[in-house]
Amino acid sequence: MELNTLKPAAGSKSARRRVGRGIGSGLGKTAGRGHKGQKSRAGGYHKVGFEGGQMPLQRRLPKRGFKSTTLKFNAEVTLSDLQALGAAQVDLLLLKQAGLVPELARKVKVIKTGELTLAVQLNQIGATAGAKAAIEAAGGSVAA
Repeated sequence: MELNTLKPAAGSKSARRRVGRGIGSGLGKTAGRGHKGQKSRAGGYHKVGFEGGQMPLQRRLPKRGFKSTTLKFNAEVTLSDLQALGAAQVDLLLLKQAGLVPELARKVKVIKTGELTLAVQLNQIGATAGAKAAIEAAGGSVAA
């Protein structure tokens, strides 16, 4: 085998379709576009979702729902996360450095999932009612 004799397998490559090149090509005259009409003409077609002047589906359906833009700044931490962290003083910077909350987070809340036996003091971090009770039962405090 030589580099100059390499060829693709027979039938694997087909020549590109050359439209509008005469009757013998099989795609002469109208070049496979049929007769007349918007789709046969040069210069594009209708926009996505256009239904011929009928009110499009995306405008017929009611608008519904809402997504807050501030959600990305909120984060939550579990009691088991605090237990694994093993720090006596916990603040937002410590949680970011530990990778428990994203860098974008501005507000953090502790939720009651898991167990906590360490005495943890929370600074500038919120807690749900159940989480606050669990933290105080373990000898910690929540200073919001």
